[in-house]
Amino acid sequence: MAQEPADPFRHGVAIVGDVKYPPDFPHFEYVNPEAPKRGTLQMSATGTFDSFNLFLNKGEAAPGLANVFDTLLKDVDDEVSTGYGLLAEGVSFPPDFATATFRLRSEARFADGQPVTPEDVIFSFEKLKELNPVYTNYYSHVTAAEKTGPRDVTFRFDQKNNRELPMILGQFPVMAKHWWEANGPDGKPRDVSRTTLEAVLGSGPYRIADFKAGSTIRYELRDDYWAKNLNVNVGQNNFAVVTYTMFGDRDVEFEAFRSGNTDFWQETRAARWATGFDFPAVKDGRVKKEEFENPYRATGVMQALVPNMRRDLFKDQRVRRALNYALDFEDLNRTVFYGAYQRVDSFFFGTELAARGLPQGKELEVLTALKSEVPASVFDTPYANPVGGSPQATRENLRKAVELFKQAGYELRGNAMVNSKTGQPFRFELLLSSPQLEIVAVPYQQQLRKIGVDMQVRTVDDSQYTNRTRAFDYDMTWTVWAQTLNPGNEQRTYWSSASVDQQGSQNYAGIADPAVDALIEKIIFPADREEQVAATKAMDRILLAHDYVIPLYYGRTARYAYWDKFEHPAELPTYSTGFPSVWWAKTP
Repeated sequence: MAQEPADPFRHGVAIVGDVKYPPDFPHFEYVNPEAPKRGTLQMSATGTFDSFNLFLNKGEAAPGLANVFDTLLKDVDDEVSTGYGLLAEGVSFPPDFATATFRLRSEARFADGQPVTPEDVIFSFEKLKELNPVYTNYYSHVTAAEKTGPRDVTFRFDQKNNRELPMILGQFPVMAKHWWEANGPDGKPRDVSRTTLEAVLGSGPYRIADFKAGSTIRYELRDDYWAKNLNVNVGQNNFAVVTYTMFGDRDVEFEAFRSGNTDFWQETRAARWATGFDFPAVKDGRVKKEEFENPYRATGVMQALVPNMRRDLFKDQRVRRALNYALDFEDLNRTVFYGAYQRVDSFFFGTELAARGLPQGKELEVLTALKSEVPASVFDTPYANPVGGSPQATRENLRKAVELFKQAGYELRGNAMVNSKTGQPFRFELLLSSPQLEIVAVPYQQQLRKIGVDMQVRTVDDSQYTNRTRAFDYDMTWTVWAQTLNPGNEQRTYWSSASVDQQGSQNYAGIADPAVDALIEKIIFPADREEQVAATKAMDRILLAHDYVIPLYYGRTARYAYWDKFEHPAELPTYSTGFPSVWWAKTP
């Protein structure tokens, strides 16, 4: 007989503090509960797709696929790291967070009418953890998932006091076990370990209605969606149809938007935002331009060039620091970016978690306890990127770069930087996922050439880039890490020693540092918020002090352009634009 959890079920869970909304809330404050369900949203995406299987960390998943699936909890956009019951009507956990029990709603259904069961949740969790290294790391402290009641699933943990586990266990997509274990249309058993282009069965608001492999996909809003009137969904999922068209070239994709073949555009190039929106539809108001701070209010970003320290070429910190001296951000910002960006100087850039000045208080205590394992500079020298922007500053930075190379065992012979002992030239390849990035890579290449460093720029298609980065098959690459205000288990896949050799992890730099490993555990298992913030700042400081990456730049607004076919609530959620979920079409 199933045993009722000793602790009460909660309708929502927050990692820090209490949830904002009471159990009987009618809808989130930032939605329009009267928003009509109509119209078509024509979206675009760069690249291709070859899979509808979200279990895997291989292949290219179709854009928009997440809307086919529901999760146990639904994230809310006006609170930080908080979720409310979706598939689950509640979650229960003891004061020491040793377990978490989710109780499924009796009305939860897949699109074929079958109920969502504990067996589906367990199947999804186990397969995601088995087949996807990201989830393997993310849920590394979850040792078991068990059916403990007719609608209950209990997750058991090997460590206590990890406050984020109940929340993040509510975030994975729940798949239909009976569908995956049945035969496909060809009469053969489906294989969850392989990519598939069979339209998968989900329990979410949309279904895959039509597609052309790698080219287009059409989602339709389900009239029979089981949760369409649930409070966490009121005023959301308002487009009757959502389509995606794939493009191999970002400029061609923009032309499709300009011509009205797609409806929405998020601009990532400062130059185009400044000069490329002078076409008639913008001038006469048929295309709107807006900038939103919302998505960045609770997001810290590190965008960087990442030397792969699995390569001997980048093991010496002096070499990595020299490569930073060769990047003239100030000149790029003036000549290429129209002054739109700031230089990133933290792995939690733009948030309260970013290390600033010298360590003090609790942060100093945390670092002092690790003093023998951290660089001495963290105690007396705040991190700072080199500053260029003038011919004199650029020359001085390049001179410092040459000196650092010399200290690391290299010298200039003619026009080439070579190893002093072997004569081997310092040569490497920068792997990029888009030609758009070459606007920075090529000027950087030219700067490096001035000090005899031969950097080749190689831009590959999306699938090749994905496969190579998963296998750490690159000398240097360009990536972005996005951080929440409540960092946790994901830090292991970013920086821990255990993830260095785990293909598919996001430890792109190859960081294996005992002090960082120790701080990750403090971040995941803090005594309180003060300790979590202190440990995060300390880790940020150590990562910066080792020059593991060459920080790039970022803006603090999302730039949207869209055809004047849509409306959105006057007050958007604090931490998101709510697009497209809480927007709606003006006319059918």
